[in-house]
Amino acid sequence: MSLSVDTSVGKPRLAVIFGGRSSEHGVSCLTAREVIAAIDQDRYEVQPVGITRAGAWVQETAEWPELVAGQLPEVRDDRPPFSWEDLRGFDAVFPLLHGPWGEDGTIQGLLEMADVRYVGAGVLSSAVSMDKPFTKTVFSAAGLPQIPYVTVLPWQWKGERERVEARIRALGLPVFVKPARAGSSSGVTMVDTWEELDSAVNKARDFDPKVIVEAGAKGKRELECAVIQEPDGKPVASLVGEITVEADSAHEFYDFEAKYLDGTSRNVVPADISVTLSERIRTYAVQAFEAVGCEGLARVDFFLTDDGLVINEINTMPGFTPYSMFPVLWQASGMSYPELVDRLIQLALGRETGLR
Repeated sequence: MSLSVDTSVGKPRLAVIFGGRSSEHGVSCLTAREVIAAIDQDRYEVQPVGITRAGAWVQETAEWPELVAGQLPEVRDDRPPFSWEDLRGFDAVFPLLHGPWGEDGTIQGLLEMADVRYVGAGVLSSAVSMDKPFTKTVFSAAGLPQIPYVTVLPWQWKGERERVEARIRALGLPVFVKPARAGSSSGVTMVDTWEELDSAVNKARDFDPKVIVEAGAKGKRELECAVIQEPDGKPVASLVGEITVEADSAHEFYDFEAKYLDGTSRNVVPADISVTLSERIRTYAVQAFEAVGCEGLARVDFFLTDDGLVINEINTMPGFTPYSMFPVLWQASGMSYPELVDRLIQLALGRETGLR
């Protein structure tokens, strides 16, 4: 195994990778702009690396002064090329890739093969956390409470439609239909009548051939907790926050547009809940982090329903703009945005390569 980086011989070289081929490309670009701006350039030598929607690697800047309301930026394909093999010349990589081909263990596997340190979860924990049905299997083994769900595989939807629909109908209305391996609420539909099920599944399949259908929860409140490792590796939880969507908005739930485009969602930190419930959520968040073998950081999402508290999912590379819930939670917990970014870089520089 390799030892930690000796930072006494000069500034550590840091590559920040963003964009990517997933539907969350634009969110990744927004995240990269803010993270790069927060990095102390006097302490680190930073190289922004963009991956276009087509998968080309380029030398980017993460500067988009032409941004307009309601639109997200994207990596430009007219930038100078960048060879991923050159990542071996960097002391650490900060992969700010959301969704498939980035947050799911693929970029982590490349970096492991290249013997390069990086920020965040490893191959297995990234892959498990990206795949909602597998995440639920791990959470179930860890004894964490969850909402009933049905996984729909491609061959089942084509060859066993009647049996699959019967299992879904047993969940009762409403249900939420989601791509199994996507984030930022991409492709998610709330189904209020069974006549809507087919179109909802097809919409989710536009993002992922594997689909998950979850029972709707009465009185649902969306609560979130952030987890980060201390320098010694111990995971600690932030305060608990709540996501709300304006009552007079057009959104029935916290979807992609409410999150990123029209400003109708709001982060409430700390959440208006009891101290007992807050501590329970913080405990569950750390348990979830440990259950999937996470490293570095994660945001863990919960639902508070009329029937009690349930865990929804874990996000190993959450949205990271200063207004995203993960940094907001840590800001309220006493860690500023630049301090948070630096903590993650230092964790990456200090960890070993190879098996850990």
